[in-house]
Amino acid sequence: MKIAVVLFNLGGPDGPEAVRPFLFNLFRDPAIIQAPAIVRYPIATLISRSRAKLAQANYDIMGGASPLLPETEAQAHELAAALKALAPTDEARVFIAMRYWKPLAAETARQVAAFRPDQIVLLPLYPQYSTTTTASSLKDWRRAYRGPGRSRAICCYPTAHGLVEAHVEAIRDTWIAAGKPSNIRLLFSAHGLPQKIVDAGDPYRAQVQATAAAIAARLPELADWQVAFQSRVGPLKWLEPATAAEIRRAGAAGKGVLIAPIAFVSEHVETLVELDHDYARLAREVGCAPYLRAPTPGVRAAFIQDLAEAVIVSLGRTGGPGPYGPWRCPAGLAKCACDPDAAYEGHGGGGHEAAAEAGGAGI
Repeated sequence: MKIAVVLFNLGGPDGPEAVRPFLFNLFRDPAIIQAPAIVRYPIATLISRSRAKLAQANYDIMGGASPLLPETEAQAHELAAALKALAPTDEARVFIAMRYWKPLAAETARQVAAFRPDQIVLLPLYPQYSTTTTASSLKDWRRAYRGPGRSRAICCYPTAHGLVEAHVEAIRDTWIAAGKPSNIRLLFSAHGLPQKIVDAGDPYRAQVQATAAAIAARLPELADWQVAFQSRVGPLKWLEPATAAEIRRAGAAGKGVLIAPIAFVSEHVETLVELDHDYARLAREVGCAPYLRAPTPGVRAAFIQDLAEAVIVSLGRTGGPGPYGPWRCPAGLAKCACDPDAAYEGHGGGGHEAAAEAGGAGI
């Protein structure tokens, strides 16, 4: 069978001239600014104009452009190879659809339609589900795609073994390379959200906490840990505690921090600038030392292999979007995307059935 895997991510400007339109695309999204279009579009125009210079300065630190697309392309290449090994008799092709900059969903949808797949697996590179990321990307795709193939969406995988293992490896490697400091707090930093979005039932915070707890359980040598949130924009109350506040608190306690970017799987402006420059400077100012930062999962083998298994296992699912790994949202999260009626069934290929059997304990 022909399998199209569509990787979703936010995207980032590929040059100085793309910064302003990228910001406009971001802030005109109703999942980001919850207002009618007649209000939202002028606000997006104003924000993209006012923030363009500051944003460009951040991208200049990274060479003038976001590395997110090249990072995602590397993940797509490795995922295609892993899928070939898992399902050698099928033709699996991996595509990339970015939400706010090229390649946008409309362009990718045409490429997928030309491939004429039998099956389509929609795989967000956001491990934790949110209405502002996964839901927005899936809605954008469904609006754009008109080609053949049966689609299945993986809504989240916050405690999937491969994701957890990749973070554990990255954190432990960073700690060992620094000489195994004992006066250190493991700080899981995730992109923040306005508190009102979480209060409305968005499962993002619960899933971030679950990811952090699963990783921390594998790192008894770093028993002092905390979840924090970064990248606040605007006057609304955002999730707390803030990463900056936790760095100050650690410094006041005479501790250093080892920051793990818990909600990111690729390096981009929030890791390479906000964490590596802005918060590193803050740590120096408040006496928080050492200041260490673990890399994102990237193309670590455990992470890529788990994504491949998630794709294969999802082919046996009926119903709507479902999680991969040992996770179900607790009751009370009204915006959870998991289909409670989703089920798994056999689907023909022996390689697929073997993968589903191997991953069944985590479903």
